[in-house]
Amino acid sequence: MEHYININLGGVLAVALVVIIVAILVKNIRIVQQARAYVIERLGAYSTTWNVGLHIKIPFIERVAKIVSLKEQVADFPPQPVITKDNVTMQIDTVVYFQITDPKLYTYGIEHPMVAIENLSATTLRNIIGDLELDQCLTSRDVINTKMRSILDEATDPWGIKVNRVELKNILPPKEIQNAMEKQMKAERERREAILRAEGEKRSAILTAEGERESAILRADAKKQQQILEAEGRAEAIIKVQTATAEGIRLINEAAPTDGVIRIKALEAFAAAADGKATKIIIPSEIQGLAGLAEGVVQTVAKSAE
Repeated sequence: MEHYININLGGVLAVALVVIIVAILVKNIRIVQQARAYVIERLGAYSTTWNVGLHIKIPFIERVAKIVSLKEQVADFPPQPVITKDNVTMQIDTVVYFQITDPKLYTYGIEHPMVAIENLSATTLRNIIGDLELDQCLTSRDVINTKMRSILDEATDPWGIKVNRVELKNILPPKEIQNAMEKQMKAERERREAILRAEGEKRSAILTAEGERESAILRADAKKQQQILEAEGRAEAIIKVQTATAEGIRLINEAAPTDGVIRIKALEAFAAAADGKATKIIIPSEIQGLAGLAEGVVQTVAKSAE
């Protein structure tokens, strides 16, 4: 009976030992995820860095000292008081984009990396802003970002950290300076508005003057054309009258009128001239003789009628 109990106890212990060994092995099997790295120490000293894949840790000898994320990370630091070259105190908060490139250096290079980066960014920002005036700080963000990134990247390189970008999130001048800047901006907008209004009025006046000038030119051209047409009409009328007169004279010359006919025509012209509009008329001697002849003819006709 005792022998049987001893055999069962030994079997249980063997099974228990196997279970413990399997549990220890399972516990020491590690799977490293993507974009992560495990820093392994062996007997307290750095041994190796595990990357993506399946790994087995030696129990009681090796341990995972640190699990490091290899993704790009963002550190948003609170506003820091800085003083410009012209003695203006501002609050500036920065955002640092960084990535761990060497897990070993990141683990053993510095005790508190994030605190170190925050303090380093604050001191670097104070040094850069201290060489600039207020207006330069407000208009030179890209220059400040570039300088800070270069300095931080160089300083954090021994820690296994690469600084990719640095951005100034907010620049907050004192309240009185903000009010002065708002007034300045308002005055500048009003000045631009006045300039635009003046340019518009100037352009409108120029267009109006050009329109009036073109209208005057068109009116002058129209009047000129009218006068030319009237003059051409009068000239054409005179030419036609002279042509008719010349034609009449030619016909008269061709007809060879007698002296009596000429005198009768002269008498008709005299009658037309004395049509109650003249107060004094000089009668040529030829017409006087013709008038006496005409009077004698009239008296003879009257006696024959009696």
